[in-house]
Amino acid sequence: MNVVMRDAMRDVAKKAGERAELVSALLALTVYLTGLTLQLTGNGGPAAQALFVAAYVFGGFFTLREAVAALREGCFQVDFLMLVAAAGAAAIGRWEEGAVLLVLFSLGHALEEYAMGRARRSIEALGALAPRTALVRRTGAAEPVEVPVEELAVGDTVLVRPHTRVPADGFVAAGGSSVDQSPITGESVPADKTPVADRAAALADPAATDPGSRVYAGTVNGSGTLDVVVTRLAADNTLARVVRMVQDAEERTSPTQRFTDRFQKVFVPGVLVLVAALMGFGALSGEPFTDSFYRAMAVLVAASPCALAIATPAAVLSAVGRAARGGVLVKGGAPLEEFGRLSTLAFDKTGTLTEGRPRLTEALAADGAGREELLRTALATQRLSDHPLAQAVVRDAPALLAATPAAAGAAPEAVNLRAVIGRGVSAELDGEAVHIGSLSYADTLAGPPVPPALRERTEELARTGRTTMLVRRGDRWLGTLGLMDAPRPEAAGTVAALRTLGVTRTVMLSGDDQRVADAVAREVGMDEALGGLMPQDKVTEVARLRRTGRTAMIGDGVNDAPAMAGATVGVAMGAAGSAVALETADIALMSDDLRRLPFITGLSRRASRIIRQNLWLSLGIVAVLVPATALGLGIGPAVLVHEGSTLVVVANALRLLRHRDEG
Repeated sequence: MNVVMRDAMRDVAKKAGERAELVSALLALTVYLTGLTLQLTGNGGPAAQALFVAAYVFGGFFTLREAVAALREGCFQVDFLMLVAAAGAAAIGRWEEGAVLLVLFSLGHALEEYAMGRARRSIEALGALAPRTALVRRTGAAEPVEVPVEELAVGDTVLVRPHTRVPADGFVAAGGSSVDQSPITGESVPADKTPVADRAAALADPAATDPGSRVYAGTVNGSGTLDVVVTRLAADNTLARVVRMVQDAEERTSPTQRFTDRFQKVFVPGVLVLVAALMGFGALSGEPFTDSFYRAMAVLVAASPCALAIATPAAVLSAVGRAARGGVLVKGGAPLEEFGRLSTLAFDKTGTLTEGRPRLTEALAADGAGREELLRTALATQRLSDHPLAQAVVRDAPALLAATPAAAGAAPEAVNLRAVIGRGVSAELDGEAVHIGSLSYADTLAGPPVPPALRERTEELARTGRTTMLVRRGDRWLGTLGLMDAPRPEAAGTVAALRTLGVTRTVMLSGDDQRVADAVAREVGMDEALGGLMPQDKVTEVARLRRTGRTAMIGDGVNDAPAMAGATVGVAMGAAGSAVALETADIALMSDDLRRLPFITGLSRRASRIIRQNLWLSLGIVAVLVPATALGLGIGPAVLVHEGSTLVVVANALRLLRHRDEG
């Protein structure tokens, strides 16, 4: 309870601090309007003057504090220009003009900070998802003990009751339930969770735990009760990492922000030179000093690039916060902007466009043999092997057998398995020799050769991207099996959606045979497929693609890390379960779901459009106001338009928080 109270008090203090600037601006507005009313009713004098001075104090306090902090770092910012203009208005006795300047500037700045705080709060809300306490099962205790999550240790077992949030990253040791993982992965459908088969093995290597047993802090348990073994400390769990990285992303400036920062460093001193030139021109032309000085101060206000300064950070912060809520971690404005301008996407094949595991897709019986005998013989033999292709046969053959007419009875058992590395296996089944392997392996066997019709069908399967295994029992060829790492069900739809969003070129990079790569590429709608690539070859291909335009590399964040590092933007899939992927990627899709790609592509493109809109609006306002004030527009109207444009820019950026998820 003490932890909860302490955090609650900290939140209250933080919110009070955020509102202080708005309160000060409202006080400045109140005293200014009161002074203005006295002046307009003929009751001005010392009372109105005192109220205008009070408006200076309330309106200028936070502005002065920020300007001084910037000057200590050697920076001239907009706040400094506004203070100079206000001081100049006071120097020539135009206290009401200086007051309205500081009132409107402080009010606009406070509303801007409030709006930006809304974007920041959408990010901070992620951190509030994790419970602050957990129910831990202790040895010898009849009931679970409630402790702060900071005190959890790796290996602790926590009780997660129905419809409560999971307090820590870990794996399910007992119980079963459906867990809503949308706060972390963005998945819309709850994921079923079952216990691990071997608790000790899962604790020794949590990264290898099946996703069906893995849970994350901040996700919501369904109707079942779970015993979860903690695998990460509270400060290092997936949710904490995401929150830290999203907050750090605010500090990573985008190319546009770097441009505006450089622009301001030159522009602000340039404005001061322009103001001095205007005053000098007024003196040479014989204009009264007060009129020249007032016009110069008005130009100073008009030229202050407030909206320009906030145009990019507001959009980046809103987009990064919206992406995080959708299960995508974007590490700053640079990858966000770059991804929004991409024309080429390069995909790893295995585990990215495909499911990452082979499936038995065809069982073609030879002439004179039956499909049932082919499958039963292969199943009996491959049960003895631990090869991934053998495991695929063992996993998928029963389903094909169930669909085979008259397939019934117990499966036979093979013995004496012998493996020929990289080519095939042999065993004995009911006293007969069984051989299963590639066509090249089949051609080395003594006895009858592969029948021409079966050879042709096998070669045809290979041309369509299948890995083939011929099956012979005794002297009889039973048929051929076709296996394939099947494309993800959502892959083709994702590629089509990316195309509609403006991606003009999609390329698949694979270490598999070119025929396999071509088959998968055709099925999912890729423009190009490059097979037979080693990791260093993928780096070379990504560099080649970058020479023709901005290129993103989408992979698993581990094996593809070199290629991702060489791309304009590196995107890792399934990063919720991989600390390496979280650290190495520029953009991380927290779930293993390709449909997050159109979401972040659409969001980043919209963010880029909004950034451009904000920049043009900001520069356009300055371009109009500077000559207008030079020709006589007063400080009051200038600052009203100026601060109004700043609020428009921020409101435009906040639209990104409502970006629709079409995935």
